[in-house]
Amino acid sequence: MALMLRQNGTGLELFFIQRAHHPDDPWSGNIGFPGGGAEPQDASLRHTAERETLEEVGIDLSEASYLGRLSDIVGQNLPVRVSCFVYGLHGQQAPVFSSEVQDAFWIEFDQLIAAERQVVETVCFDGRFFEVPAILLHPAKPVLWGITFRLVSQFRHLLLPDSQTPTAYDLPL
Repeated sequence: MALMLRQNGTGLELFFIQRAHHPDDPWSGNIGFPGGGAEPQDASLRHTAERETLEEVGIDLSEASYLGRLSDIVGQNLPVRVSCFVYGLHGQQAPVFSSEVQDAFWIEFDQLIAAERQVVETVCFDGRFFEVPAILLHPAKPVLWGITFRLVSQFRHLLLPDSQTPTAYDLPL
């Protein structure tokens, strides 16, 4: 996965996609970062993230600043291991969606970590319902939860290690 950042006039923004609805995609319709599975021609997992970002949203990360890698996340409901690489974008690149992406948007970091956006939400995954910690991103979008939520929380704690803003994991379930 690729966590992409940019500076706007008021601060830092993160780029998210909403996955298109496909019956064979367990994350169909969910919010996440661009990314996907490694292929034999990929030289590294970082290369996988860059290739998948170009394929899914048409953003070329070769000119972006590579900022590092977050700790890998292991799925709780599927046997997957997700690696996430962080990039700083320079200038504007308009996304071009593949059939895997329904929408893409930027969210300001300050809005992302705001206490009033940290919730516990009921989500459906693989036909089962779960109460999960989540972040309200936009009224017309699904909540951010699961692996991407965990990656965003990890990123937040790297930027703000002494932050007193509660995450949804701090909320009672």
